Order: sequence, then C-alpha cells, then structure tokens
Amino acid sequence: MLPADLVSPDLDLEPILARYRDDGYARVGRVFPEETLALLRARAEAIMLGEVAYPGLFFQHDTTTGRYEDLEYKKGYVGPSLHYRKIEKLEKDPLFWDLITNPLFERIARAWIPGDIVIYRAVLFNKPANGGTVLPFHQDGGKYWGLDRNPTLQIWTALDDAPLESGCLEVIAGSHKGGLTTPLGGVIPDDILRTRDVEKQRLHVPARAGDVVLVHNHLWHGSAVNRTPTPRRGLTICYMSADTRCLRTKRAPRQFVRVFGGSGAAGHA
Repeated sequence: MLPADLVSPDLDLEPILARYRDDGYARVGRVFPEETLALLRARAEAIMLGEVAYPGLFFQHDTTTGRYEDLEYKKGYVGPSLHYRKIEKLEKDPLFWDLITNPLFERIARAWIPGDIVIYRAVLFNKPANGGTVLPFHQDGGKYWGLDRNPTLQIWTALDDAPLESGCLEVIAGSHKGGLTTPLGGVIPDDILRTRDVEKQRLHVPARAGDVVLVHNHLWHGSAVNRTPTPRRGLTICYMSADTRCLRTKRAPRQFVRVFGGSGAAGHA
C-alpha cells in the first residue's frame, strides 16, 4: 500500500476541471509525497532490469539518436536496461495499481466520466539521463487506438522533477477543441502543424516530482529529449467509460480493466 496523498481529500475540483475544459490540460498540484515516489521509481527500475516481471507487460526501448523516426517496434523486452522509453500494462503491479485507483484520481474520473470506469492504459514514459527521444506533437486517439469512441481523460504524474531541460510536457492550449486532426490520430502531420504558429503557441509545462497534470486526449502535446543528468519519468493513465468497446478484428477484442464501479457524474466527455 502506498503512503497517503498530500492533497486534501476535499480539494475543489471544479476550477481544475473548468481549466481542463478550456485549455485541454490542467495542473492538479503536488499530490504524492517523496516516500510514495521513491517506491514507484524503485519499482519502475526493477521492472526495467527484469528483477520484477509480470506476464503481458509491453516494453519499447529508447533510440540512441533521440529521433522519433528511429524507434523500433515489436521488439518487447530486450534485456536489463534503464533505457526503456515506454512500459505499458502497469496495472498488473500492486504499487502502480494503488496509484491508478487512489481516491483523488477516482474523484477526478467520476467527475468527468459517467458510470463505471475502466482504463485504456497505464504507461510509464521514461526519458533516461542525458537521453530519451523527441515526442512530436500528437493526439492520443483515433483509429490507431481501435475504440468505438475516443477517451478524453488522461492523468499524468511526475515521478521525477521535470524541468524544461529534461523534456517536460509541451502543449498547445485549447487545441483539443478542434477534435482529431486526422481520423487515424497520433502524430500531427506537418501540413496541419503549419496551419498554426506552433513555436509561438507552444507552452512548456514543467513539473516537480509528485505533481499531477490532466491531459485531454485530443490536446496537441509532446516533449523534447532529456538534457539533464537525472531520469525524467512520468506515469500516464487513460480513464474511460466502461461502455467503450475495442473494434479490432484481427485478434480477440481487448477487455479493459475496470477500476471504479458505480455511477459517476453527469459527464463532460
């Protein structure tokens, strides 16, 4: 069991959700104490080094060039390394499960999503010290995700300090209001990027370890490489309605892990 959250259980969520509706992202504040973060960082490293293993975890190793185009796919776990870019299905781990299902995240999810709630993914994004890979501006949804509706709530937690130099979150505020730029989703094509003054509109969202930020799936967001001597790790959890269905046909449709039962709020999705 993880240590208790720092944020008061009666935190007023409405101003946070109001900004989320307007900007597509919103800071919640520093939620988790150092004791919790130390446990999660140690567990993440143990998983990357193969000291803790769960069937079905998804791994993607980082590039050596920092170029997104050089990422390799379908390699999975390639041996002990602290240079994995991404690890998915962390709901299999009891410590990460405690974070996914903590009371504050439940309040946020229920305030946004009606009915029972599942997760699409719980994923660690890692930028190792003096490394990592550029993540171009992209959106999290579309046909690539293979769902009958697009999720609209992601909760990101900084496990380490994430200053600008470490490749902190970058966003284009309000860009979620235009919906998906392509039916496929994912990386935003260059011709669409050129329709906005990205360099002028780009906002950096630095964070302290333990900070939590809400990120709308349709928000244009990305990050640069890590130019600091310490890792930059963050956990992203995508919550969605339990009514969501997987549309894939080549394999059996995915079944999503239920995290919160019962009825939520009227919903804002």
